[in-house]
Amino acid sequence: MKALVINCTLKASPEPSNTHALAEVVAEQLVSYGVEVRHVRAVDLNLKPGVVTDAGEGDDWPEVHARLLEAQILIVASPTWLGRPSSVAQRVLERMDAMLSETDDQERPVAYNRVAGVVVTGNEDGAHHVISEINGALVDIGYTIPGQSWTYWHLGPGPGPDYLDEEKGRDWSHRTGRAMAANLYGVAKALQAAPLDAPPS
Repeated sequence: MKALVINCTLKASPEPSNTHALAEVVAEQLVSYGVEVRHVRAVDLNLKPGVVTDAGEGDDWPEVHARLLEAQILIVASPTWLGRPSSVAQRVLERMDAMLSETDDQERPVAYNRVAGVVVTGNEDGAHHVISEINGALVDIGYTIPGQSWTYWHLGPGPGPDYLDEEKGRDWSHRTGRAMAANLYGVAKALQAAPLDAPPS
């Protein structure tokens, strides 16, 4: 089984990413189940605007799209900015919009029988809103969202230190992240054993 983590931080590599650090807790738990986990830092790529799978020369999205189709588990990880998902997360979701019109060899939407979850960090309020916005988009695209398939860290209300600079709250975030991984893996296994059929016409 394969998982893909798309980190939607605004920080380009090699700058440390709080969002990556928390997503790695979830990834490590998945690895303990034998899942192969790959990470993509979207801001490092040239993801052209649009709602197509391939926007032409220089567009890096087709490679990400190929990795999405290889993975049974997707984790979208985003910081909170102004109480909302990052602009990079919005770009990723807009590019994933093209998957709505793509089907597999059994005429099922390509996101069917795949699960997804969300990781959020930020030194301000808004984590539940970010989780809701991203999950809502992923459901529209066709992903299955297991119960409690998210974790987050923040010290709100108001601004404060970053995840990598503060130990407070990490235990809860890590415990919730491990539960998230267990739920994602469990539902992904169930869908492998009993996959969804194509929707009725």
